[in-house]
Amino acid sequence: MPENRQAPAIEVTNLVKTFAGVAAVNGISFTVPRGEIIGFLGPNGAGKSTTMRILTAYLPATSGSVSICGYPVATEPDAVKRRVGYMPENNPLPEEMRVSEYLYFRGRLKEVPRRKLGSRIDEVLELCDLKRVRHKIIGRLSKGFRQRVGIAESVLAEPPVIIMDEPTIGLDPHQILIVRDLISSLRGRMTVLISSHILPEIEMTCDRVLIINQGRIVAQGTPAELRRDVLGQSAYEIEASGPLGSLPFLLGSIDPGLSVASEGEPDAQGFRKVTLKTVNDDDEGEAILRACQSEGLRVRALSRAQPTLEDVFLAATRRSWDSVSEVGKPGEKP
Repeated sequence: MPENRQAPAIEVTNLVKTFAGVAAVNGISFTVPRGEIIGFLGPNGAGKSTTMRILTAYLPATSGSVSICGYPVATEPDAVKRRVGYMPENNPLPEEMRVSEYLYFRGRLKEVPRRKLGSRIDEVLELCDLKRVRHKIIGRLSKGFRQRVGIAESVLAEPPVIIMDEPTIGLDPHQILIVRDLISSLRGRMTVLISSHILPEIEMTCDRVLIINQGRIVAQGTPAELRRDVLGQSAYEIEASGPLGSLPFLLGSIDPGLSVASEGEPDAQGFRKVTLKTVNDDDEGEAILRACQSEGLRVRALSRAQPTLEDVFLAATRRSWDSVSEVGKPGEKP
């Protein structure tokens, strides 16, 4: 069957997976276009690893449908496995093999033609900065090198889809930077679905983010869309002195939704730190500064406080837990 180049890289519809009657994945749906890097976030036990194992045809779904590049996982698992490079969490590697031997062995299993395999191994060793350890025994490598061997193996056959479960777990900041750059280099060439607990890495690396909790997707979108949709507000921090009593009136003249959220105590120079909030996503910093100066306020600092992906993650998961708690209250209908 010829490959459908128009099909999404990953398409998931109403996916359910239960273990002994308990739903680990509970009716999730999402689509990933080709060439995107997607972050897959959730607390421990949220269903991330289970979903990834189903996507890679290592675990059957209870119900729902999953396809990779147009191939249904349930009925064509071999075709799916040929199109997916999978790096599981705590990736098991044969400790007695040398790096180049392992990649050759895996390349043959992945049906990379012999005439191409040698040059392809050289390419992934270069890509993953592994050339200096190509003849080293895997069991003697550091955690960082072992993680990069796992990534090299996942991209070796040039599959259209790469799925990585916690690829930076246990790495130091330098090693994380190398892995981040490596994943970013795949953008446009391969579709990457990556799970990680290191949220700043996800924010810097991924085009879009899916947040899952209790087996359900609770938020999805670009980091900017998630900040707007989940948190619903922008914040500014201003350090100013002078007649701050006029500040609410000034803010209302700029944006009716702009208000003072908190006000600190004055420091030795008489400056207070004031936090402002608004639902307007436009940058209003310059207008705030002009208005303050027109009223004789002395402004020492003004910055827009950008919520982090961690703020979004905590808010989205908390909201989903709260909704479950509300449903479970006595007298409430589910």
